[in-house]
Amino acid sequence: MAFNQQTPFYSPRIPFMGSIHGGLQDGKSITVSGRVLPGADRFNINLQCGSRQNADVAFHFNPRYDSHPMTVVCNTFQHGSWGPEERQQSSLLPQGAGFNITITVRPHAYQVALNSQHFLEYKHRIPFQQVDTIKVDGRVEVSSISFLSAAPGFPAQPGFPAQPGFFIPQVSPSSFGAFPTGPAFPPQPGFPSPGFPSAVPAVPYRSMISGGLTPGRTITIQGTVSPSASRFHVNLSHPSGVALHYNPRFSENTVVRNTKERERWGSEERGGAMPFQRGQAFTLTICCERQAFRIIVNGMQAHEYRHRFHHLQHINTLEIEGDLTLSSVVV
Repeated sequence: MAFNQQTPFYSPRIPFMGSIHGGLQDGKSITVSGRVLPGADRFNINLQCGSRQNADVAFHFNPRYDSHPMTVVCNTFQHGSWGPEERQQSSLLPQGAGFNITITVRPHAYQVALNSQHFLEYKHRIPFQQVDTIKVDGRVEVSSISFLSAAPGFPAQPGFPAQPGFFIPQVSPSSFGAFPTGPAFPPQPGFPSPGFPSAVPAVPYRSMISGGLTPGRTITIQGTVSPSASRFHVNLSHPSGVALHYNPRFSENTVVRNTKERERWGSEERGGAMPFQRGQAFTLTICCERQAFRIIVNGMQAHEYRHRFHHLQHINTLEIEGDLTLSSVVV
């Protein structure tokens, strides 16, 4: 039986409502990546039962910045009324900052992680099997909403949402925003097949990119920068060189981008901000477009690197090395 992940929603307009294909199951996780707008008062993520105006909301996740300190309110809307609120204060979602919010379904509760750190647990008041819709609203920008399902026979482990050893990383872009539609593609070598969990990706990391790159294809890397990091790099390579060398250097507070052809490096690009911090978790997404690589870090576009090597289909290797640990790599 085929086992496919749902295509992510990229750069959806807010307010956004979308279908959760196949509904929710134990071990399934949903990751919302984006940025809280500066001066935001609140935003919310709803997992709800249908898309009608007064649909039941099984899980309402609602950061509120108009209270001090900032408070996250969780609740359930059922039979036309809200239930008792559950509140938790947090400093992990500051205004103006990027975020990754991962909601993982467990038999007894939703588990929520903020930027790869466990944050809260919300016990089910409505059976999660009734949920088929996600809604995002409020003062927030969203770069992607992605879905990971537990492999058959190997449910996700409690307390470790979105661990790569328990999911099949089969992702293809949708037609949202500036991301063109591309064909679906099979799991890559080095990633688990259904029913065969693997360990957390080790550093240095190397994996083949089956079929090479095409416009619309994305690579998503989740990890944590070492507390005393000097640098790390991500290379997209081909048989005669490196098409993209992406190299955060913490001692220089910059990210160097470059291309190597037949053992010769080109001119470095160093413009733009340093989006990584020592000791902090990150999500790095490299989007291959027709003219350039678009590089998104923690939900915000950080850099754009115009192609110097144009035979995209020959780019067949992903390499990650340096002062970081990895939690997930999806090609």
